[in-house]
Amino acid sequence: MKAARIVEPGKTEVVELSQPQIGPDDLLIQVKAAGICGTDIHILKGEYALARFPMVPGHEFSGEVVAVGDNVTRFKSGDRVTADPNIPCNRCESCQRNEPNQCHNLAAIGVTRDGAFAEYVSAPEAVTFPIGDMSYSDAALIEPLACVVWGLKRVQIQAGDRVLVFGAGPMGALLAQAVSAAGASQVDITDVVPWRLSVMEELGVTHAVLADDLSKNAKAFAPQGYDVVADATGAPPVIQQAADYARPRGKIWIFGVAPDKATVQFSPYEIFRKDLSIIGSFAVNRTFHESIMMIRSGKINLRPLVSHQLPIEDFQAGLRLAQEDPHRMKVQYTL
Repeated sequence: MKAARIVEPGKTEVVELSQPQIGPDDLLIQVKAAGICGTDIHILKGEYALARFPMVPGHEFSGEVVAVGDNVTRFKSGDRVTADPNIPCNRCESCQRNEPNQCHNLAAIGVTRDGAFAEYVSAPEAVTFPIGDMSYSDAALIEPLACVVWGLKRVQIQAGDRVLVFGAGPMGALLAQAVSAAGASQVDITDVVPWRLSVMEELGVTHAVLADDLSKNAKAFAPQGYDVVADATGAPPVIQQAADYARPRGKIWIFGVAPDKATVQFSPYEIFRKDLSIIGSFAVNRTFHESIMMIRSGKINLRPLVSHQLPIEDFQAGLRLAQEDPHRMKVQYTL
């Protein structure tokens, strides 16, 4: 099968590999769509500690079942599916505490084992979900939205909250729509790319403002500060600003993936004096079902979020687009 892989940080290739072997509890899935995530870029740069090389990345995907293991009962060849890439051991203390995303032995499709930037990928039945008649492109966005849904559970958006989102890329766009669906009365978003802010206005945010103009407008938008300040950039200099925009007793949501060795500086006194909460949300935590339901409800508009679709042969071109093109949202490979 044709597959794109990262041989080592900074080095990629498109190669012919054998199809994945499946065990008795697994499915073999013919990939139809797979999206590039910020995590994939961190893996490419050697900034993601969990990654193992050489490896085929790709953890946001959908496709068609072509074979099933002897123990599989819920799926058959021809079914249209997606999969949660995180595979917990279900034996360690974290799993026993119902914290599978913190599993001590966590395996992840496209991170610790070969993923979906290939013609075929394998996944356990336990983490596979039917997508029905949802388009393959939309279904490849179930995983990113499931990450947002887990964050919503962590942050606990309240009715009437004012929310500020840093970053108007595809993750920021999903996050902004999701907090609105969860009850936020005002959702403001900021970015350095004017085109992306125009997309966010299309999606119905309250205010979409250039990053350079945020400090002079924030007091008018939220005089006491924001109830929730969410970072969807993963950029340490951006994250460092978050406390400046949070109201007393506000929440700072670290959602974007920063380089694993990056640091930021907060004033401990400011956190103490303002009763601030800093909340992280890592990956998904059994939130695929909710993500699928939100997409089916129509409350999340995915139409503007996929800006480019390329064949897997154009692996390098896709990575360049995802990192450099100011007029891109989600870049997907179609197979």
